[in-house]
Amino acid sequence: MNSSQIPKLPSSSESDVDHLRFHRQLEHLSKTFGNDLFGLKAEAFARFFGTPVFLGVQTLLVAVWIAANVLGFTHFDVYPFILLNLAFSLQAAYAAPLILLAQTRQAARDKAHSDADAKHREAIAVTSAKHSTLMLELLRQNTELTEITKTMAERIEKLTAEMHLHLLRDSEQKS
Repeated sequence: MNSSQIPKLPSSSESDVDHLRFHRQLEHLSKTFGNDLFGLKAEAFARFFGTPVFLGVQTLLVAVWIAANVLGFTHFDVYPFILLNLAFSLQAAYAAPLILLAQTRQAARDKAHSDADAKHREAIAVTSAKHSTLMLELLRQNTELTEITKTMAERIEKLTAEMHLHLLRDSEQKS
């Protein structure tokens, strides 16, 4: 076996794999609602609903609303606070669709990223299989070269012993 029969290992430029190549095709999904003004505002609004700041501000506003009406500072919404219930209904009417839209778009984005991850894992598996095949071939060649080296060492040992015997016979014949 000569050196031209040994397969070449990948060079350093071949091993510089762009590991994010499957994700780059999904960059347009970076915003949940898209990149238009409505989408950006709707996304910010939907994200704000679940924050402690929103819950704190809403609780404070409701407490002030009820206190102002019960203590007599104003009488625009007396008990049973029909206007407050209307405000909550209006808020829920807008919040629910925005939150559902956010969940739907996020699910689509998660699926796209999951698909990209699956493609990336598949590409890694294919590359790994190629490298495994190459490693097995190199191991087979190494074993073959080791056997050749062993055979040559045995032949050298045998030839050395024969030369030694031949030299001893020649020196015995001369004496």
